[in-house]
Amino acid sequence: MPDFAQTQLTASETARYSRHILLEEIGTEGQEALKRAKILIIGAGGLGSPAALYLAAAGVGEIGIADFDKVELHNLQRQIIHGTSDVNRPKAQSAKESLENINPHSKINIHSEGSTPENVIELFEYYDIVVDGTDNFSTRYLNNDAAVLTKTPLVYGSIFKFEGQISVFDSSNKGPCYRCLFPEPPEPGTVPNCGEAGVIGALCGLVGSTQALEAIKYITKAGENLTGSVLLIDTLNLSFRKLKLNANPDCPVCGHAPTIRSIESNLYEETCVANITDKKNYIMEEYPLEIDVQQTKELLEKNNTILLDVRESFERNICKIESAIHIPMNEIPNNLEKLPSDKHILVHCHHGGRSRNVMNYLHDNGFEKVSNVSGGIDAWALEIAPEMQRY
Repeated sequence: MPDFAQTQLTASETARYSRHILLEEIGTEGQEALKRAKILIIGAGGLGSPAALYLAAAGVGEIGIADFDKVELHNLQRQIIHGTSDVNRPKAQSAKESLENINPHSKINIHSEGSTPENVIELFEYYDIVVDGTDNFSTRYLNNDAAVLTKTPLVYGSIFKFEGQISVFDSSNKGPCYRCLFPEPPEPGTVPNCGEAGVIGALCGLVGSTQALEAIKYITKAGENLTGSVLLIDTLNLSFRKLKLNANPDCPVCGHAPTIRSIESNLYEETCVANITDKKNYIMEEYPLEIDVQQTKELLEKNNTILLDVRESFERNICKIESAIHIPMNEIPNNLEKLPSDKHILVHCHHGGRSRNVMNYLHDNGFEKVSNVSGGIDAWALEIAPEMQRY
């Protein structure tokens, strides 16, 4: 760690952070600790945006932004670190420019590959604390396991519709980890992402800024952090609950006899294919459960194939494939007679979650020739029709 003289605040910094320094829980010593700190933010999206803005404004000396994605128009409803002019630009670069404008004293590092099994250990060993703003289970488990293996504190946050969760996983202080909270990921298709279920934008600000607050408290040793607790937020009822979380002695990564001792990439592969062992009389070779959009395009040229769009009407007003039959997911049970059982039905939605549920429902109701379009109309826009409006 650098010596005190190297992290002493300049007159300009003292003026900038004066409202922090006035707090006896932080003071000059705490502000200098923030200046020494190196914090990694994984995901410059809904949670990473407010977290990064507040951490830069707070005077964190070095901030890493790990994100491989580009800014899209639909991001702007909640990802406040980006603006309209940033659409189609790399999120990490857009975030870096915003943060440098917020605070030129903070050094901003870009990690444009995101968090991967190949780089995660090196990343976590470099930074003092990690803020996890990711939105998929495989990366959350990857980040958690790397945090335990490198003994790096991890500030966790997640959102769903109007609800949020925040915790601090700190195995170096014998705290529980993400696998103690969620030992196994949910079955594919059972938990929709924000692209399928929606999310209220201001909730991202609430959860992301709380993550930043927890990171600041951890660095400055102010107050009591959320290690060993989970904060639950319900914004529809504006209620907050703090639940105790105990470490699981049988946890495969932080328990007494861990089985996960290194990062193996096969542990963090996401699968979108549901379990089909109980499907009867189903010919997978001819009618696979999942097909990509290139295969969909080829199949639609055949007379024995139809495309079923199960999105809501407002989504079709944004973009649609003209040849598709439209029946919203919730109306499928009352409209089974409209679907031909003798044709190959290709089901699509926005990203593939709702359509997968519809595919399973149709199978359970006697339709054998059904496939889910993996990636949905968003993948169609990316790969087949780049002129199509995405959302």
